[in-house]
Amino acid sequence: MSPAARPVKTAVLPVAGLGTRFLPVTKSVPKEMLPLVDRPCIEYAVAEAVAAGVERVVMVVSRGKEALADYFDRNPLLEQHLEEKGKEEQLALVRSLSDMCDVVTIRQGEALGLGHAVLTARPGVGDQPFAVLLADDVVDAERPAIGQLIDAWEPGRAVVALMEVPRAETRKYGVCAGEWLSPDRMSVSAMVEKPDPADAPSNHAIVGRYVLPPDIFEILRRTPRGRGGEIQLTDALAALAVQGRVTGKVFEGQRFDTGNVLGWLDATLHFARKRPDLAGPLAEIIARHS
Repeated sequence: MSPAARPVKTAVLPVAGLGTRFLPVTKSVPKEMLPLVDRPCIEYAVAEAVAAGVERVVMVVSRGKEALADYFDRNPLLEQHLEEKGKEEQLALVRSLSDMCDVVTIRQGEALGLGHAVLTARPGVGDQPFAVLLADDVVDAERPAIGQLIDAWEPGRAVVALMEVPRAETRKYGVCAGEWLSPDRMSVSAMVEKPDPADAPSNHAIVGRYVLPPDIFEILRRTPRGRGGEIQLTDALAALAVQGRVTGKVFEGQRFDTGNVLGWLDATLHFARKRPDLAGPLAEIIARHS
């Protein structure tokens, strides 16, 4: 399915977190603005959504996160400076950011979990199916990961991205169980948020890509606070799973958890090595420190 023909045109990016794992830099810089080489993490998520046919991005933000929206807005002073200096390539790059898609922000007044963040996005989504991307999860894939989920979507259903993880790490994720319909597609019957390895129903974990039906908002509104005193998106999805309305899709691509320092460094090295202008010099720098 071509991006233009896909039914999901809106993506929600919950980016209200404080980024405490990266303190002190995140005291004044949103963690989503930390760069992987020369592009911030937030751009990777937005670019993935746009490549999958998304036309509108709703960022759920908190106080102090204005830089995220500013990054995708026009900067006339900077553009004038680049134009006067004849830096046409850089000017085109800067302008391309504001032309990617329609970006709107909605403030989450209180940090009550991922489910609450998605519910907060309701005014910007409307009554259509929509995607959710967690910017911490950066996926390098030939086909956009969220596009793979959109291709697996069926009306009235939710689709969650699945990744096989070591059983010892199930406590870090929402975990699914169900019937495999194909090697990469599961009809999900049960979902558990961050189970102990002994209690995990499988080792297929949900990572930060979802396609959700609009009635998820009403389910979230009725969902009580769960683990950690927060409204968990997994709990709302579990209600859909009981109705047989959740598909798990094992996506193709390499996923990086940039929400922690080591994962961010891993992703930075990965994308730097893919750059012809950086790969050789980077290898020399790493050799000097080996």
